[in-house]
Amino acid sequence: MTNPMKKIFFSLILSVLMASAASAQCRAFTKNRVLPNLSGYIQNENYNAALFMEGDEAEVLMTFYGGKDYRLVVMAHPVLPEVEFEVLDTNDELLYTNKTATNKSSFDFRMANTQQLKVRVRVPDSGGTIVRQGCVTVVAGHKEK
Repeated sequence: MTNPMKKIFFSLILSVLMASAASAQCRAFTKNRVLPNLSGYIQNENYNAALFMEGDEAEVLMTFYGGKDYRLVVMAHPVLPEVEFEVLDTNDELLYTNKTATNKSSFDFRMANTQQLKVRVRVPDSGGTIVRQGCVTVVAGHKEK
C-alpha cells in the first residue's frame, strides 16, 4: 500500500472508530441519565440521540396514540447549555415549550387522538470561545392502563 493510500485508509478507520465511540457515548448517557426519568412509563421504541454542538437545532417527528398518557424527556449531556425544546403539531402550532416550564427536561401529557407531533430541540450558543459538543436524547414513554 502506498503512503497516501495508508493515510486515507487510517483516516477512514479513525473516522469510523470516532463515530462508533460517539454512538456508544450517547447510548450510555441515555441509559444512565435519561431513561430513569421515564420511571412509571413504558419506553416506546423510538430512541433519538445525537451529538450536538452549541447552536445546533434538530426536529424529530414522533407518533403518539390517542387515549394514552405520555412523558417526553429531552436531555443534554451536562457539558452543554440547558437544551430548549418545543412540541408542535404538524401545522406548526406550538403545543408546549420548556422555556417557561418549571421542569425543563420532561413534559407529561395525554393524547386525545392519534397524531404525529414534532419535537424541535435547540442547544443554545453560550457565546464562549470553545464550542462544546455532547449528546442530546429525546425519548418518550407511555403509561400502561
